[in-house]
Amino acid sequence: MPELTIKTFKGLAAAEAACTRCPLYKNATQVVPGEGLKRARLMLVGEQPGDQEDKQGHPFVGPAGGVLEKALDEAGIVRADTFVTNAVKHFKFEPRGKRRLHKRPNAYEIDRCHLWFEFERKLVKPELIVAMGATALRCVSGRPLAINKVRGRVLPLEDGGRMLATIHPSYILRVREAEDRHALFAQFVADLRICARVLAKEAA
Repeated sequence: MPELTIKTFKGLAAAEAACTRCPLYKNATQVVPGEGLKRARLMLVGEQPGDQEDKQGHPFVGPAGGVLEKALDEAGIVRADTFVTNAVKHFKFEPRGKRRLHKRPNAYEIDRCHLWFEFERKLVKPELIVAMGATALRCVSGRPLAINKVRGRVLPLEDGGRMLATIHPSYILRVREAEDRHALFAQFVADLRICARVLAKEAA
């Protein structure tokens, strides 16, 4: 089993690329491994790659990535200082003409992909993990939780780690009313600022 020999990011990426633990690999263009600072204090976890991520092979390079980049900047966090990944490493979609519409991963797919997230954690050893959206929250916490009940608080994980839950940046993009969209973005930035304050306080 690949999990017995993975000790490097290169080895992890190769194992993820060969993964057939769930059917999502069959239709995706490629696997999208996590990337960023190898010993990042902050790990950001999203749901899954989107259309652009699937094509380019990098996480958060599409529209949601733009929102994340802006929010991190406003929160005083440098993206290059973080490690960014997804709960599910292959793009799940529904063909609609020439477009590929995002489909939320199910519990089986999340659970089958959890192995790779655990290896990322072991390699990066983050001090704090941000779970963005319900899928990421399930992946990080190990169980289904309602974001509105735990959002914006630094919570302990059973294995000794720490997590903060917030919304996924793509959720902000789907809101039609500009005023509501701005309010959601401000809340997203506020959640990220909590992470920045916690890490800055501990580094002092």
